[in-house]
Formats: sequence, structure tokens, C-alpha cells
Amino acid sequence: MKFAVVLVIALASAPVLGQEKGSGWSTEGAKQGAKNAGLTGKVKTALANDVGLKTLVINVDSEGSTVTLKGTVDNADTKSRAEQVAKKVEGVKSVRNELRVKGS
Repeated sequence: MKFAVVLVIALASAPVLGQEKGSGWSTEGAKQGAKNAGLTGKVKTALANDVGLKTLVINVDSEGSTVTLKGTVDNADTKSRAEQVAKKVEGVKSVRNELRVKGS
């Protein structure tokens, strides 16, 4: 019985996850999701390749050409450095720097 309830909930939420109104599954939504994942991957790689940032845990999300950085860093210089590195990645037009500095 628990399985049936979970299945019903999963099926009921499916239209919310990427279906355009009245048109079946959105290929545009899937394409945008792939682009977002690609840009997120590029930024993560750039951060990991930076000597001063590679040991940090920085969460990267993207929507369109906007990248959001989240996490905690040691100081304001590191926060600024992460934003600079992200901005240099091809395809990034803006960065929302939501990194928090420890102790602030």
C-alpha cells in the first residue's frame, strides 16, 4: 500500500517537472536543463582548477547564463576570487555570489 501511495504522488507531480501546458513533455525545457548542467560543469571545473579555490566546497547552480555560487569561504578575497573565476567561464553573463565568509 505504501508503494501505491508513493507512486501516485510521483505521478501527480510529474507534470510540474518539465511539461509545458497542453503540449506534452517540453523539449525546450530539456534543452535548457542540459545547457544549465553544461554551464554548471564548466564553472565547477574552472573553480577546481584554480589553485586558491580547488580545496573549497562551492555549490554552483546555473539558470540560463546566470551562475549562482553558494557555500562558505575563509575570507572576502576568496569570495571575490571565486566570482572572478566564474565570470571568466564562456557562457556566463552574470554571477550571483551568495558565498558567505566565515565569521561574518
